[in-house]
Amino acid sequence: MIPIFSFTVDHEISIELFQQQHKEELYALIDSNRDHLRQWLLWVDKRRSPEDFEPIIPIWIRNYADNNGFDAGIRYQGQLVGMIGLHFIDWKTRSTSIGYLLSENAQGNGIITRTVTSLLNYLFKEMGLNRVEIQCALNNKKSMGIPERLGFSKEGITRDGQWLYDHYEDLVTYSLLKKDWQIS
Repeated sequence: MIPIFSFTVDHEISIELFQQQHKEELYALIDSNRDHLRQWLLWVDKRRSPEDFEPIIPIWIRNYADNNGFDAGIRYQGQLVGMIGLHFIDWKTRSTSIGYLLSENAQGNGIITRTVTSLLNYLFKEMGLNRVEIQCALNNKKSMGIPERLGFSKEGITRDGQWLYDHYEDLVTYSLLKKDWQIS
């Protein structure tokens, strides 16, 4: 049996591993924010129906079961408002990277900052990881604000690091080490 991942961030926010029963809700989130998300995510146009998530969700579940990251929904006051994921965990170097997205109308409530803060506490304290990266498009100032607010170090810029439909985007890489994080 695959364990169900659920994590309480605070009294307003929780994250939970996606299951097949979430595909309609996830699709509605993506579809209603398509123009907003398309600015930064190449895969948005590939998701044209809830059924497009059917082959992906088992991969996300398997990654979690294999202790190799996860993709989860962010709930704010019970509503699905975004996603957060740990991309591949390198257990030799005890490192991973975090990716996130948030619906346009949920911005400005500190949801991603609070979620990433709580997740960092868990990653460093409970999982014993040493390094966490976040990559953002150089032009995505809101996304870049998250690692900057949380004390990540800016490591550099990958020029033309991501192809988005009709143009390249430079990517900024941020990192945070366990020794530099104040676990609360």
